[in-house]
Amino acid sequence: MSKIPNEPIDKIDNADGATRGAVIDRLKRGGPQSATALAKDLGVTPMAVRLHLYALEEEGLVAAESEAKGRGRPTKKWRLTEEAARIFPDAHQGLAVEMINSVRELFGEAGLKKLIQSHGDKQRATYGEKINSEKPLAERVKRLAKARSDEGYMAEAKKDGRDWLLIENHCPICSAAKACTGLCANELKVFSDVLGSDVDVTREEHILAGARRCAYRVKAQ
Repeated sequence: MSKIPNEPIDKIDNADGATRGAVIDRLKRGGPQSATALAKDLGVTPMAVRLHLYALEEEGLVAAESEAKGRGRPTKKWRLTEEAARIFPDAHQGLAVEMINSVRELFGEAGLKKLIQSHGDKQRATYGEKINSEKPLAERVKRLAKARSDEGYMAEAKKDGRDWLLIENHCPICSAAKACTGLCANELKVFSDVLGSDVDVTREEHILAGARRCAYRVKAQ
């Protein structure tokens, strides 16, 4: 059975692994897709993609589901499994969870709240250096997406009608966020603050609620 290295996909540097890593990346960012759609996106043959998908399926990293469309044959859609999370950045989640639990035990919920507030203040300072509130909204959202991608969130900014969507395809602090839901609530407030007082930011999709990704709608007031 072929094996994919147990490391982030950007460190798989051989030709075969690069294509396989690209398949995983597309599934992570775009959700369930057919082999044909993946092949078209990657510029390779559907058979080449299927070979990678079958190998990944053997390793438990992807799974296929049939999707019926009209009277034709069902389309096989491929998706990542929970096991695939191990090849994406996790931002030392085990340590983060341990520290959260220790703060809670030593200082109670009040102490944990102060820790979250301090973390939020540092995020505001960091993002504030990269986002100019006087820039056009599109530029602000793109810069925030870039900052979040640099932190492992696989973020992107997409235009949606008159609004913008800040999409995070991965959560490198998911375990920590589960242990302390205040982290997610605090990040929503941070985004609203750094993007400016002339916009409204709402979360429409949430990984912790079972969604494939987190998505935030950024709307000009």
